[in-house]
Amino acid sequence: MSVSGDTSAAGDIAARKSDHLDIVLHPSLAARRADSGLSQIVFEHVALPEISLAEIDLSTQFLGRRLEAPLLISSMTGGPERAARINRNLAEAAQALGIAFAVGSQRIAIEGRASGGLDRQLRDAAPNVPILANVGAAQLVLGYGLAEVRRAVDMIDADALIVHLNPLQEAVQSGGDTNWRGVLAAIGELARLLPVPIVVKEVGAGISATVARRLVDAGVHAIDVAGAGGTSWAAVEAERSPDPAQCATALTFSDWGISTARAIVDVRAACPQTVVIGSGGIRDGLDAAKAIRLGADLAGQAAASLGSADASPEAAVAHFQQVIAQLRIACFCTGSADLAALRRAALLSPAGPGSL
Repeated sequence: MSVSGDTSAAGDIAARKSDHLDIVLHPSLAARRADSGLSQIVFEHVALPEISLAEIDLSTQFLGRRLEAPLLISSMTGGPERAARINRNLAEAAQALGIAFAVGSQRIAIEGRASGGLDRQLRDAAPNVPILANVGAAQLVLGYGLAEVRRAVDMIDADALIVHLNPLQEAVQSGGDTNWRGVLAAIGELARLLPVPIVVKEVGAGISATVARRLVDAGVHAIDVAGAGGTSWAAVEAERSPDPAQCATALTFSDWGISTARAIVDVRAACPQTVVIGSGGIRDGLDAAKAIRLGADLAGQAAASLGSADASPEAAVAHFQQVIAQLRIACFCTGSADLAALRRAALLSPAGPGSL
């Protein structure tokens, strides 16, 4: 495909991305979120942990790199100038804390319309942590091939590529991309040809066990469930729409999806050897601990960290330091000296697929 895009189209995309950030940051959006299911998960308190809080090992491996904590800063985006600032702040925070970082959609940058800070300076800011590139699944059947996807990976020297699934958002968005025929085959082709692993994530409606298994069988390395309970992109698009009928339709689906807790349990059961990332309504370190206990290898957070990411690298570092401290306390109060022990921690509530 040609990378010389229509500048007016680029402006429309950039404006939409910036609108998305403003809406996600608005407190009223929280009232339209589905239940992540994580509030139903209650750890059994261990009054005699017999471990040292300071010696708890939160480290793990991801994409061939060591993480100091099992956290992924999930994909966020915005208009080019704003995205550049956010990406730089998050890259610096990820490097400082030894956690993974995924950029938002690279569509504008891939098509040569603006970089949005998505260049090798991002890797310079975070040389030792996993960085994940990002393209939309719909673009894979609208002209994107190996060349465009490799450009996304190469421009930031990424360790992996995220392909994000957002059929609901596209369906309720004015002018959304709604022909998804051939997406799975396109993902499978990329998995065979791309020199880095592929991570597939939803954007807030969850991934079922059936879909996860099909993706893994197609060659996908990791599944980010991104379940219902975090940002509702149907609600975001409702806020953006000037058309009352379209707004009403989008709001009908504002709580649509598979809860994050249910998605983690089901995907782990269906794909026992696959890397699973639990995201979607991860508010704090305790939610991260719950996601890991249910079967996630990493916990991903986006919207809850957006305010700090938009402010400064120092604010982003402080935010994720707090998340890590909360996760460490959850380990301490369950008697879990490391993540393997946390995955066996006793629960006071059932954690089977039928109970979430």
